Parts: sequence; structure tokens; C-alpha cells
Amino acid sequence: MTGPASHTADPDLLDEDLERVLDRAGAAAPILAEASIEDRAVALVAIADALDVHRAELVAAARAETGLPGARLAGELTRTCVQLRMFAQEVRAGAFLDVVVDRADPQFVLGPRPELRRYQIPVGPVLVFAASNFPFAFSVAGADTAAALAAGCAVILKAHPGHPRTSELTATVVREALASVDVPDGAFALITGVRSGTRALQDPRVAAAAFTGSVAGGRALFDIAAARPNPIPFYGELGSINPVVITRGALDERLDEIATGFVGSFTLGTGQFCTKPGLLLVPAGSAVVDRIAELTAQVAETRMLTSKITQGYRARLDTVSGVAGVEVLVTGTGAETQDGDTDTVPTVSPSLLLAPIAQLDETSTLLEESFGPAAVIAEYHSDDDVEKVLTHIQGTLTVTLHVAARPSADEVEQVRAWGRLAATRAGRVVFNGWPTGVAVTPAQHHGGPYPATTAIAHTSVGTAAIRRFLRPVVYQDAPDEVLPPAVQDANPLRVPRVINEAGESGTWGHHPG
Repeated sequence: MTGPASHTADPDLLDEDLERVLDRAGAAAPILAEASIEDRAVALVAIADALDVHRAELVAAARAETGLPGARLAGELTRTCVQLRMFAQEVRAGAFLDVVVDRADPQFVLGPRPELRRYQIPVGPVLVFAASNFPFAFSVAGADTAAALAAGCAVILKAHPGHPRTSELTATVVREALASVDVPDGAFALITGVRSGTRALQDPRVAAAAFTGSVAGGRALFDIAAARPNPIPFYGELGSINPVVITRGALDERLDEIATGFVGSFTLGTGQFCTKPGLLLVPAGSAVVDRIAELTAQVAETRMLTSKITQGYRARLDTVSGVAGVEVLVTGTGAETQDGDTDTVPTVSPSLLLAPIAQLDETSTLLEESFGPAAVIAEYHSDDDVEKVLTHIQGTLTVTLHVAARPSADEVEQVRAWGRLAATRAGRVVFNGWPTGVAVTPAQHHGGPYPATTAIAHTSVGTAAIRRFLRPVVYQDAPDEVLPPAVQDANPLRVPRVINEAGESGTWGHHPG
């Protein structure tokens, strides 16, 4: 097994090569925008099919570079293919075009109304920054790429230096798959290098960007996107603490199950999931704290993705454990195993800390993400303690609540209040489960207020992710013959439409055909 890739494996492109990529993406953009929804769907399925064909080679490369288990990587590649096929279904259904027609109405209650026809068009070339912790599902052919291609956008993919060989192999599969169904050259390209990524983000040919990674890196890129002469949308998924609250009724029913589930969740993937629960609030005096510590101490060392991530994790542990009043219940271990002449494989075991509830105020560093297998427990003495902590938490991807199967009337009322508060802080509120494991479905929302994401209204998982790369256009009083097919009277695409007929005075009608 090779060691983790160093950042020297992230060379910048020559200026002329990056210019060629940007030029080709700009040239491909109008062709992709005019492509039929069927052609878009065929292209997505072609990529999924090609990934399946090269499955063994891709999984082997990713395992060598990341140290992740083969079964985990195979499952992640399956998820990647499912995402692509799911977006193909979404495109074929046509609802994403969001077609709304208002018929002209000279008697409209607010005065004569023109005929208005609205639908969604692709924004143009999209720059995607790949993630380190999901070398397939959030990398080269991952969710952001699938959503942008489904929207009809060209994609420029900035590869992550943590898995360069996997990235290049996947990019080759994607390019060949697109070429096999006559998608124009320039619809997809892979670039490397920090400088190349920054220059592409600043280039006027790029119309939007998507990112999954750290708060510091994501915020720096977000600021660049906003500072452009023509600012563009930047859809960043950054940091998330994902707090969990346990009621006394839940512990009375299933203490050991909760302890086992929490340890399994915060150590899953060596704690390198964006949905890792980093904070646990439990009733004071419960035996669950000792049980969680016992189980945490039994978890063996596992490999982290890169040496840089390991260094950041250890520095973060030093900061958290140094907070006044914090007790280290389990001290994690770590090692750097030499592999070859220069590379090392970083491995760590989990750490668990106990913090005074009073320390979890609005200025507390304890309420920031620790990327890696570490978690903080705090014991609450009253319902008000929980409400204060949830109020102090910044934006997060998830909040989890564990309640009794048959809660008392008082518990129901309190959990309702916590749930309402949780919804102001998170994009997903989980009950009696764990936040790790994000279902890829149309209803999913993988987002949340800053710093969880930079775009609170949007998701990076599920078919709604396509909306990030579309924008509405309205045609007013246009002759039917010159209209795009999606908004023509005959509806040749057979897409769902909402039509407000003249004389209805604002009553909306749904017309599928």
C-alpha cells in the first residue's frame, strides 16, 4: 500500500493548458445548454455504466492512495453510479425545468397582464473542487459533477491532491464515456494545482463553483468568488459539529444501544465524515458517559486520509483538551508507519473529552468542528441547558435528538421545542438515529446555515442539487414559434408545467401536458 499523497502531487497547470481548458468549457457551454434532456440523461448513464466497467481498477487505486477499506470504496462507487442514474431520471422527468406560464389577461386584478413563460436554463461552466474524504462520491464523478452535467453545464474539476491517481483514472473514464455519446469536447476537464484552481475561479468564463472541504479553505475561495468583478455563486460545504441530544427517557430504554451507536458514528471513517457527531449532550449523572468511554477505548487505530489532515486533527485536539475544565476521558493514540522511502501512513485511535456545560457558550472553541475521531460530551442539568447550547451553536448540517419510543407528555413538549430550535441551526434534524450516512434521495437536504455551507437554501446531496446550476429566464409576449421547446404551447418535451389561465384572477392550475 502506498502512503498518502503529498501536496507535491498537486502540480499547477501551465498557463496555456489552463487557458485551453477554460476556452473549451466556454465553447461547450452553449452546445450543452441546447442539448435535449434525453441527451443529457444518456450522457449521465454512460458515465455510470463506464464507472461500473472499470470498478475493480478504480477501487484498487483509491484503496492504495487513501487506505480506505475496499468494501467501503466499492459501496461509495456504487453510490456514485446511483447518483448519476438518479440525476438522469430527474432530467428525463423534466420537473427541474420549473415551467410556469401566465396567460395574457387584460382583466387581471392588478391591471393588464402580459403573457409570461418562465423556465430554468444552465448557468454556464461550473468549477468543482473535489473533496478528500469521498474519493468517488464527492470527487471527480461525484454529486457536484453529476448535478452540473444534469443541469446542462460544462464541468471543470479541480482534483484533490489526496488521491491524484484515482482522480486521473476517473477523469479518463468520464471523458471517454462522454465522447462515446457525442458530448462535445470541453464538457468535462480535470485540472490540478492550488494556483490553477484559484485562477479558474477568477476567470469570467466560470459561472458557478462548488466546494467540499475545510472552513478556512472554503471561506478563502468564497471570498475570491465574491470579489470578482462579476461575482458568482459559490456553493461551499465547510464545517459542521452535528450535535446530538439524548433525553433521560431515551437512556432509560436503550442506554447501551445509544452508547454503541454514538461511538460507531463518531469514529466511522476515522471521524472524517462531514456529518460526524462531534458533541453529545446527556443528562447529568447518567452511566452512559462511562459506557461511551469504555467503548471508545476499545476502538483500534485506523488510518487517516493524509498527513496534513492528521496534523490538523492533532493540533485541534491540543486546543480542545487545553480548554479550562475539559477532562480527557480517552486519550487517543497515533503512529506514522513508514511506507516506502518518503511516504508515511498516519493512523490514530479516537479521543473522548468531557466538558462542563457552562463552557459551551457562544465564544467556545468547543463548538467548532474537529475533523477526525474525537468527540466532546457535556452533561446537562436542565432543559434550559440544552436550549442554551443549541442557541450558541453556529450553522450545522445536522442536529440529532434521541427520545423515548413512548415519550411522556412533558418530554414531547420539550422535544418539540428543541426540534424547532434545531431547525434554525441545521439543514437536517435526525430523530433516534445517527447523522452519518446521508441518503441520496429527492427529499434530502445536505446543507445548513454558515459555516455548514455558504448557500443555506441549497443541497449538495439528492436531486435538488441540480437547482444550484440553473437560473430562471422569463419570455414575455414572445411568438410561440421562437420560444424554446420547454415553454412552447405544444409542450414537445412533455414536461410538467404550471399554467395560470386568463380570467382566473390568480388561481393556479397544474397541467402535466
